[in-house]
Amino acid sequence: MITLTPDWPVSTRVHALVTTRTGGFSLPPYHAFNLATHVGDDADAVARNRALLKDTLALPTDPIWLTQVHGCDIYDADNNHAHLLSPPIADASITEQTDCVLSVLTADCLPILITNRAESLVMAVHAGWRGLADGIVATAVKRSGEQPNNLLVWIGPGIGGQAFEVGEEVRHAFLSQGAALETHFTSLGQDAQGVHKYLADTAQIAFWQLKGLGVGWMGGGQWCTYQEEDRFFSFRRHEKTGRMASLIWLA
Repeated sequence: MITLTPDWPVSTRVHALVTTRTGGFSLPPYHAFNLATHVGDDADAVARNRALLKDTLALPTDPIWLTQVHGCDIYDADNNHAHLLSPPIADASITEQTDCVLSVLTADCLPILITNRAESLVMAVHAGWRGLADGIVATAVKRSGEQPNNLLVWIGPGIGGQAFEVGEEVRHAFLSQGAALETHFTSLGQDAQGVHKYLADTAQIAFWQLKGLGVGWMGGGQWCTYQEEDRFFSFRRHEKTGRMASLIWLA
């Protein structure tokens, strides 16, 4: 099992990582370390992968898995125990407790991990283009209860700005809401059907939003799930595929 870890200025109290597709039990097309139960993979293989994740990382508890719907709801793990029965419907989670492992699953969307300078809270955010356009970044920053300059935000692997082809409706969704700049989209001209296409850089959109909110430290965002096939799952590359997990917790 191979993981990525944020290169952010925090102590060992804050644990954070992103899994890759390497080292698990899933067979093609989910090979090998798929951690999602909703993509059609063999349930036993996913269970074995999740057990391997917990054992290898010596996780203090099972991760809180979410049912992600590309929305802006944030699950409060400290004041809600719904996750003990089934995955809550939300696209982010927050905790101030120790040994509470938050998670999001991705395969092109951005995983965004957040902590504060006091290292007293952590958040895990799933940010696809819909969530970014609808304001999940601002919602998460506000929900932290912190002054933005006290927050540290790290963006994990997502589809890159040289690979994420979108139509005019996606570009319009961002620009009409002031959620991105025109420079975040590169025109590809019209396709064979006469539809105008663009390349969208979601990581840079997220950084721009975070900067506008006054977030104190930002990092990551340099990977492309679509182009780095050996390391990452990509829904845009292969629709039938697995998911990586981004985890964060306080020791």
